[in-house]
Amino acid sequence: MVFLLGAGPGDPGLITVRALDRLRSCDAVVYDALVNPQLLRDLAAERPEIERHFVGKRGSAEPAASQEEINRLLVRLARAGKRVARLKGGDPFVFGRGGEEAQALAREGIPFEIVPGITAGVAAPAYAGIPVTHRGVSTSVTFVTGHEDPGKSAGDVDWPALARAGGTLVLYMGVGRLATIVRSLLSGGMKANTPAAVVEWGTYPRQRTVTATLGEIVDVATRNGIEAPSIAIVGEVVSLRDAMRWFDTRPLHGRRIIVTRARAQSSDLRAMLETLGADVIEAPALMIERLTTSSLGDALAAIGRFDWIVFTSRNSVEIVWEAVRSRGGDARLFGGIKIAAVGPGTGAALRARGLESDVLPDRFVAEGLVEAFRERPDIAGTRILFPRAAGAREVLPDALRAMGADVDEVEIYRAVPDAEGLRGVAEVLERDGQSVVTFTSSSTVRFFVDGIGLERARSVRAASIGPITTGALAAFGIPVAIEAPAATIPALVGAIVAHYAGSTNAGA
Repeated sequence: MVFLLGAGPGDPGLITVRALDRLRSCDAVVYDALVNPQLLRDLAAERPEIERHFVGKRGSAEPAASQEEINRLLVRLARAGKRVARLKGGDPFVFGRGGEEAQALAREGIPFEIVPGITAGVAAPAYAGIPVTHRGVSTSVTFVTGHEDPGKSAGDVDWPALARAGGTLVLYMGVGRLATIVRSLLSGGMKANTPAAVVEWGTYPRQRTVTATLGEIVDVATRNGIEAPSIAIVGEVVSLRDAMRWFDTRPLHGRRIIVTRARAQSSDLRAMLETLGADVIEAPALMIERLTTSSLGDALAAIGRFDWIVFTSRNSVEIVWEAVRSRGGDARLFGGIKIAAVGPGTGAALRARGLESDVLPDRFVAEGLVEAFRERPDIAGTRILFPRAAGAREVLPDALRAMGADVDEVEIYRAVPDAEGLRGVAEVLERDGQSVVTFTSSSTVRFFVDGIGLERARSVRAASIGPITTGALAAFGIPVAIEAPAATIPALVGAIVAHYAGSTNAGA
């Protein structure tokens, strides 16, 4: 079976639910150059066994594979008994040659399914604040490929007719021939003062938009270094951009931010940053390795002898909960004991499993939890279960014992270096020295330094989640440009926004 899937125009969130479902179910994926690499990284994280075949081509450059070779590859993979995802940028049937591939599969008797995608000709203008139709302004839209050479004597596109047609004209992949197309439209009778725009890397965080009149758009695009992939829009709807622009007015638009958190925990931070317009690069410095011991099972089997259980991370909540469920238990297991959480993120993870925290400190670090326990009169003489990370600081268990508690520590996971996570991050830092690198724990700092080297690490612009992490950065001589006022992901994101707002106000 072959699925011809539209990947959407670039933003990974614009792939359809159906296409994503089919993609995740496949044994092999055949993809183009304009498919966002994040889709493939996410797929590899979920299904590392899926075969990947790159067959991309862009503009007039030599293709990685001819269309005939792509057709043969799809047939060969399907005949080998595989479920194949043919992943194409935008929509397979809008200048995507999906029709040719469907015909080839039909000729060979290979079953296939077509899943439409959001096409760049609609999405890129929308992200630029330009509707391709608008009541009272334009009631029609024409999509044209810019690869059609207007200078050819026997071309497929009647450019003079398009110049007279009115409505909105959307040109795909036309930046290389924009000057020739504009001349043809002007000579066909289109007015030189018609509004025009070119959107580069539409729906990606790096999206740029330039506007001008039709007569000036080539000079403006050239002066601003606009390159492929780009979409050009010609028509009165372009004049609506000033009122409707939204994508490039977000506070972190155009800012590149590197996230070093473990991949399994980076989704919240990445989502918040991307919503605010940042170009997020995941470069996990570490990953979480679960420790397989019988100690946690033994503690849960005798949970009734504990007065408290303390959670200092979402990881500990997830691992303990899985152990509870594997034993056939649920939230009622903890009905007779009190629960402490280090911060709101950990508290939210508990709440999602039907558990409420009896202690949640004002400062979301171990020291804050110590302070909260010291305010209680019922700690001395209690027995506390502390499922924890191996190698973590001893601040909390030492303080609890000093208060007279009996603490049972159970190491259930540890942070280890992510050998692949930092691959390529040094190149990103060299290419863009203004990138901010986020650090959410002392472990991310240590493994980041180990991964890219101390000298290069000292050159980054660091954003720290709080004083403990800042101290770890300072120990390596890494300057901290941003520190969150509270040790939470939302506070870290807010601090990054405030930092850039200050830089903008200062004229930086």
